[in-house]
Amino acid sequence: MIKVNATRTWRVAALTTVAMTAFAANSLLCRLALRAGHIDPASFTSLRLVSGAAALWLLLRLKGGGQSRAGDWRSAAALVVYAAAFSFAYVSLGVGVGALLLFGAVQATMLAAGYRGGERAGPMQSLGLALSVAGLVFLVMPGLAAPAPLGAALMLVAGVAWGMYSLRGRGIGDASRATAGNFLRAAPLALVFNLPFLPRLHVETLGVIYALASGALASGLGYVVWYAALKGLTATRAAIVQLSVPVIAAFGGVLLLDETVTPRLLVSSCAILGGVTLAVLGKQRRVL
Repeated sequence: MIKVNATRTWRVAALTTVAMTAFAANSLLCRLALRAGHIDPASFTSLRLVSGAAALWLLLRLKGGGQSRAGDWRSAAALVVYAAAFSFAYVSLGVGVGALLLFGAVQATMLAAGYRGGERAGPMQSLGLALSVAGLVFLVMPGLAAPAPLGAALMLVAGVAWGMYSLRGRGIGDASRATAGNFLRAAPLALVFNLPFLPRLHVETLGVIYALASGALASGLGYVVWYAALKGLTATRAAIVQLSVPVIAAFGGVLLLDETVTPRLLVSSCAILGGVTLAVLGKQRRVL
């Protein structure tokens, strides 16, 4: 029994590591594609969602599930808003800053939804939320090391959209099928979204490769691996391990894109990630 539990623990740890790396890779791939002008952000968005839909559809076929009818159009729309804002934000943002803004906005959205649903923060959660908000404010404050305002605003929009998408997926029995259904619905929406940007279309081979890798591998397969890992994680642990995504992305940006880690980013990271940790670990009170 001990050997079985140990094997299961290692399996969950391996799946979680792969999933968090895949999520961080989305930021790296997008920034790699856009920084050097290998592709325009609208085309990156469309290729990412279409390739993600194709990969998930193929997985369902291999599993014998056929085309997924799970998911819904509102979730698909939230997915498109997230992916589009994400891509346009990385035209001007560094990888680490972008991932931190995205992560902070996602968590803030989900905490706000919990408050609206009747959850009330205890002392530790209140402190954590205040610390996280202070870290976000400090990160985007005007100054020499502040991120581009438009890019920061777009990434916050992406975070809110992803938070809403995640909230709509809570309680779904087969999350992988729902994700496939949402991607399949998002693909045509993304193509329609791309139409106004056709005059500024710019696509190079390397940009296509980055977009397909982001969609099929980091997004499509990454979510499938994450849902497999979630079966062995509590909700609290699942929230905590996601703290690693901005850190992985930031170090990836340093290694692959020669980006620098500024004191402002370090202080903001400690405040935001530490605050989220307190909020996750703290006990909640529900108002009847």
